[in-house]
Amino acid sequence: MQSQSINLIQTLFQSRLATLEHLLKTAQTHCGDNESFLQQRIVADMLPFGTQIAFTCNQPRNFALWCEGKPADNLDPDVTSLIQAYEHIAKTQDLLVGIDIEDEKLTDVSRIDLGESLYLELSGSAYVHEFLIPNFYFHLVTAYDILRMAGVPIGKKDYMMHLVPFVKKG
Repeated sequence: MQSQSINLIQTLFQSRLATLEHLLKTAQTHCGDNESFLQQRIVADMLPFGTQIAFTCNQPRNFALWCEGKPADNLDPDVTSLIQAYEHIAKTQDLLVGIDIEDEKLTDVSRIDLGESLYLELSGSAYVHEFLIPNFYFHLVTAYDILRMAGVPIGKKDYMMHLVPFVKKG
């Protein structure tokens, strides 16, 4: 039986990945068959939209792998086609569906390799709340910002889609 905290984290990632997919579909509709928007950047030293998709997916992907006791395994950051972008999102969603662990996992201490012989040791809770979720939102917002800069007609309602079921009129 999956616990409440793990379920909330899983739901957060799933709903925001749905937002990412919505943003991608809106960009595809706006740009047509021209996939060049996947290479758009805010500034030259930032990574392109396609890479932001991979990096956004890496956070829930690595959460799911961590839940299974497996090492982090980042996606190919060189996203050059819509097919690849949609596959990254779909495969990440599939990994999230399979999570079935208890909240006790959040007390486990994990080593997070950062590259260049650097690493962090964090409790599971700190790993999720101080590493994965902030990185997830950073890359999701960056992807959103790139599309806005590229002229894709999106707004806050597109970014906050997870609240639509709760909107009331009155």
